[in-house]
Amino acid sequence: MALSRRVGLLALVAGCLLPSGVLALWPIPNTLETGTTALIVSPYFSFDVQVEDAPLDLYEAVSQAQYYLANDKLGRLVVGRGANDTTALVGAETLSTLTLSLTSSATVEPIASEAVKPFGTRSEEYALTIPADGSAATLTANSTLGLYRGLTTFNQLFYYYGGVTYTLLAPITITDTPAYPFRGLELDTARNYYPVPDILRTLDAMSWVKINTFHWHITDSQSFPLEVAQYPELAINGAYSAEEVYTASDIQYIVQYAAKRGIDVLLEVDTPGHTAIIGATYPDYVACFDETPWATYANEPPAGQLRFALPEVVNFTASLLADIAQTLPSSYFSTGGDELNTECYTNDLPTQQQLNSTNTTLNDALNTFTLATHAALIAEGKTPIVWEEMVLDWNITLSNETIVMIWISSEDAAAVVEKGFRIVQAPSNYFYLDCGAGGWLGADPSGNSWCDPFKTWSEAYTFDPLANLTEAQYELVLGGEQLLWSEQSGPQNLDPIVWPRAAASAEIFWSAQQPTGAPLNVTEALPRLQDIRYRMVQRGLRPINLQPYWCALRPDACDLTA
Repeated sequence: MALSRRVGLLALVAGCLLPSGVLALWPIPNTLETGTTALIVSPYFSFDVQVEDAPLDLYEAVSQAQYYLANDKLGRLVVGRGANDTTALVGAETLSTLTLSLTSSATVEPIASEAVKPFGTRSEEYALTIPADGSAATLTANSTLGLYRGLTTFNQLFYYYGGVTYTLLAPITITDTPAYPFRGLELDTARNYYPVPDILRTLDAMSWVKINTFHWHITDSQSFPLEVAQYPELAINGAYSAEEVYTASDIQYIVQYAAKRGIDVLLEVDTPGHTAIIGATYPDYVACFDETPWATYANEPPAGQLRFALPEVVNFTASLLADIAQTLPSSYFSTGGDELNTECYTNDLPTQQQLNSTNTTLNDALNTFTLATHAALIAEGKTPIVWEEMVLDWNITLSNETIVMIWISSEDAAAVVEKGFRIVQAPSNYFYLDCGAGGWLGADPSGNSWCDPFKTWSEAYTFDPLANLTEAQYELVLGGEQLLWSEQSGPQNLDPIVWPRAAASAEIFWSAQQPTGAPLNVTEALPRLQDIRYRMVQRGLRPINLQPYWCALRPDACDLTA
């Protein structure tokens, strides 16, 4: 949670000073001690799982770690890429084993089960020790999920040169636990469709930097690619094509793939706005469907919003959301609630007739709609998540357990927590990955992105999740996420527009500070981010370059003050 809260089960190591030179760890651990001894990884290195009745997905995680250890082959980001390390490796001890174990009080469960537990009940902490004398390294945790997090750290510790995998920093002692329980990445797959393999590749990359929530904005006004068993026509009529649909089996495969990598899938079906496409199947349920000029009735084309004042629409939406939610293991489900256009309802005859006949205001009707849809989700064991307008613009009656996402501005967080709600920080002025690409509307050659400028990793990295809050309110901040809205994105540019920028928030919400207790800062972080960026390339990802290669090999040489 906040900085003052730390999991105490695993003892923390005192006196953690970062070594000189680049250390390829992202996010940076809570505590870190290193030495100056070279240590070579044996060609016959093995992972020894000392966990009774270990679940299959733990063995799969170990196989994944074994693959990365053998195939990353990342040369150190220095001039020569490690050529000057060969002298230090002469006569170095050899590391042959990493032993994985759980603490005596731990209950053995699959990683996939641990990953979807409610916030506050997940255990992600771990302790990792790598001796300098070649004796077995140890990884200990309170859960299989913690072991998974530790494996991702272990895989970042080693470099490669001339057929040898090694570190120059043994012995290494790490204890680590996340500062915040929610560390997310949002992807909009409704504006443009992303094939399943692209989503899986993104989940892999998320796991490397300990992002634990895939916020999947799966439907919007432009398309409804989600197959729902009870409402099959929504995807039949709402997907861009029969090939651009997420089938029930696709969803389950993605959810399980994510969970095995320590990632919870938070599905969002935005209502009652952003729902024009539902009118292709249920035209009587949608107001101002495809009306023009669209800008009068919507933030972007096409126009159309659910007629939430109508009882039949309330019942339909509650049923739809419950039917989707009951197929998902997550404890959370987002109903959106942003950018509701009131003009759409002003001249909508069915809405006005319903409001007049019941002597109800539009705000009252929205309150009734939200209470009903959220009650349906709560009955399925889900905690609802909404965008900030539901609280700040409409003052909707929400369960105290409801989580609110801050997106319009970072300045809005204080007003939401003042009402006692837990929040997820997703402010557009820091975390929107799509900003700065110019306008996408036609007939507007001079148009700009509404959220200009481009949000660099370093700008995002300066975000303070606790700004303008009192210490008593810190615990209401669950974490945060970076977001990709896909008006101008698709599978072709997914990797470079997301990575490595999305790693910035991953470190903010895992680490919160440097191991020394000093605040995070971009100068210290850049060489480490370069490392994880180049490691991503070795693993087949296509992240954008942060700087010229010359700079990457010479940490700090390209700083403004150098």
